[in-house]
Amino acid sequence: MSIESFENLTPQLSEGVFVHNSAVVIGDVHIGKDSSVWPMSVIRGDIHQIRIGERTSIQDGSVLHVTHDGPFNPGGFACVIGNDVTVGHKVMLHGCTIRDRVLVGMGTIIMDGAVVESDSIIGGGSLVPPGKILQSGYLYVGSPVRQIRALSEQEKSFFLYTAGKYKELKDRYLADPAATT
Repeated sequence: MSIESFENLTPQLSEGVFVHNSAVVIGDVHIGKDSSVWPMSVIRGDIHQIRIGERTSIQDGSVLHVTHDGPFNPGGFACVIGNDVTVGHKVMLHGCTIRDRVLVGMGTIIMDGAVVESDSIIGGGSLVPPGKILQSGYLYVGSPVRQIRALSEQEKSFFLYTAGKYKELKDRYLADPAATT
């Protein structure tokens, strides 16, 4: 794995975090307990901060970045991801906020200032435009994304199930010396 400091800011990995050896994590990044970062993902906190909660998985080929503070973006945009979030393969998260228990489908793009409230599903290939707020408890799909329907209780129970399965898988990787060299 490539854990790199930038301007005296070094990524902080909590207990039980797994970062695949082909992933890159740079700068002002904090990753919470029991989270995982899978092959070829890039988490680049070089011009603002990135915060990832507990039991969150960032899957293969995903890119997390931020927006700097400047005249066109006062304060900039950090990237903040909550607990028990599953970020699918090849997702782009840029200066956005994702609350707890969210499933972000494969290939989704979430842009600056967007907020995804807890207990939401974003279907694969969706685009969440800058500043868009997605309310809790719904399925969203499309480009640009639109609200489709309320989630069932069974769908809501999937968030903790899938977070738990990724916790189990990262524990297996951490226990396998060949997987962490």
